[in-house]
Amino acid sequence: MTTLNIHDMSVSVNGHDLVHEVSFSLSVGEWLCIIGPNGAGKSTLLKAIAGITASTGDMYIDNHDLRRFNERERACWIAYVPQEPILPAGMRVFDYVLLGRTAHLNLLASESPKDVDITNIVISELALDEFRDRDVATLSGGERQRVTIARALAQASPIILLDEPTTALDVGYQQEVLELIDRLRREQKIAVVTTMHDLTVSGLYPDRLMLLSHGQVVSNGPASEVLTVDNISEYYGAQVQIIGNNGRPIVVPIRTIQDS
Repeated sequence: MTTLNIHDMSVSVNGHDLVHEVSFSLSVGEWLCIIGPNGAGKSTLLKAIAGITASTGDMYIDNHDLRRFNERERACWIAYVPQEPILPAGMRVFDYVLLGRTAHLNLLASESPKDVDITNIVISELALDEFRDRDVATLSGGERQRVTIARALAQASPIILLDEPTTALDVGYQQEVLELIDRLRREQKIAVVTTMHDLTVSGLYPDRLMLLSHGQVVSNGPASEVLTVDNISEYYGAQVQIIGNNGRPIVVPIRTIQDS
């Protein structure tokens, strides 16, 4: 079983630790969500795993040392979707998704029939057939998220990193995207690492949460163990109550000033 192993990963900029000695393991089929207040280091950690941001520490997939891989080789193992991906105006959805196959092409090589077939399969799997010839710039927020996830899936990497995949989406599109991620990681046996701000949503889908504060892991485990009144008070400075929902916590803010 393919497993991502991160050990003592740290990121420092100008002598300031943005991420400090973070360690975790994640196998295909599992979903880890990284949460924490603004500035906790969530996005920085994801970029470090993707190789976009320089870091120290060990990064392995099974027995493969990711630090020995070049950018193209690493992309065969890890797909990364940033919080605000660039979708170039004038590009068709099909061509954008096909870009996910770039990591598998030899230098100066063009896409093969196999690459086209994989792209077509992914587009159909994500119910994007009606959009295949649409300009990516004309897509709605939820459609854009599905298309960027499609490109990551076309990359055929066993690990997918998604930075705030539901940012700026209304509740309907949020649910659609999260249900899609949950189904795909189970059916296609991929490991998913996401970052999220919404604490209730983060507790509904992932297998476990990792709470960061000032770049350090302060809590790690099932949502019921991480999303506690004490943790949210200490690390978010928020007063909340926790409501149970089939074992999944729902975080409800408490008003500190009552109506007169």
